[in-house]
Amino acid sequence: MTEVKLDRIGKSYGSVEAVQQFDLTIREGEFLVLLGPSGCGKSTTLRMIAGLESITKGDLLIGGARMNDVDPKDRGVAMVFQNYALYPHKTVFDNMAMALKLQKVPAAEIAQRVGHTAELLGLTDYLQRKPAALSGGQRQRVAIGRAIVRTPKVFLFDEPLSNLDAKLRVKMRMELQELHGRLNATSVYVTHDQVEAMTLADRIVIMNGGVVAQVGTPREVYDHPADEFVAGFIGSPAMNFVDLSRDDTGGWRSDCGSLALPSLPMDTGPRRRIRLGVRPEHIEVLPGATGADGMTYTANVLLDELLGADALLSLGIGDVRLLARVGGVDHPVRGDTVTIRLNPAQLHAFDLETTEALR
Repeated sequence: MTEVKLDRIGKSYGSVEAVQQFDLTIREGEFLVLLGPSGCGKSTTLRMIAGLESITKGDLLIGGARMNDVDPKDRGVAMVFQNYALYPHKTVFDNMAMALKLQKVPAAEIAQRVGHTAELLGLTDYLQRKPAALSGGQRQRVAIGRAIVRTPKVFLFDEPLSNLDAKLRVKMRMELQELHGRLNATSVYVTHDQVEAMTLADRIVIMNGGVVAQVGTPREVYDHPADEFVAGFIGSPAMNFVDLSRDDTGGWRSDCGSLALPSLPMDTGPRRRIRLGVRPEHIEVLPGATGADGMTYTANVLLDELLGADALLSLGIGDVRLLARVGGVDHPVRGDTVTIRLNPAQLHAFDLETTEALR
């Protein structure tokens, strides 16, 4: 296990800053996920750790040693790519053994290490097959196995599951979790899929425009997003947002006036306008017109989508539109009128100018 420290790392392409002031310590044995939309700088950051991209400013330390000018092969890292990058004319055994052969490792040790890794990944029966005779999931396991046999200090994963179908992605996520539990190796994983990040990570680094927006555990970034971007990016379906203005009574009202809240649980200071956020799963759909705390509303079901165990309801409260997640059995359908309740403890508020969360 090895600690990785990114000390104010930055990457520029001319006048364009792809990564700005990335400052983070990845703990020994930690599974860290870099999450964000395309172009946010997450893959560039991973490639700087691997040595595939030069570092414009700052320092990279692996195991306490500065790595800025060290060749990729000497950094003690192994990378798993999105496209597998297997040699099509070589067998599974030869693909996994290639790096060891280049390092002049004795044949007996190569056979032992490849055999052990193949058993770990369920590939023992496929060692003499070529990649064309494997499924997508098996090819990805070969790519992971090729990294494992090198016994690196750090594992790097660049969106390794994005080429797999939805069902296989779920299976491979579970396999990666089990594998990390066995190896307990320091791992850095890049993805744009927030479900992957939430299920795999010890900590998540959410990036936006080359800047780190928030670092935290999956629970922390879900329950306490640092800003509006994080709030909208984490969670599926995305968080609902409604602009509110303070009214004459000190309460809050939507621009169209149909959604009114007597108070908010967070400190809004002297602000006259804020952006309210509520997750679809935190909108409670009540069986009848119950509750008189000022947080219940009559809503029209504009659209319903059955997902199986759950259903999504598009709700209209006057001109305000909200998406709610409810149980998939006997749920309201299009044309129904329902009563909903917003739990004050599950509301979020954001500054309209800075987009920062109000606590």
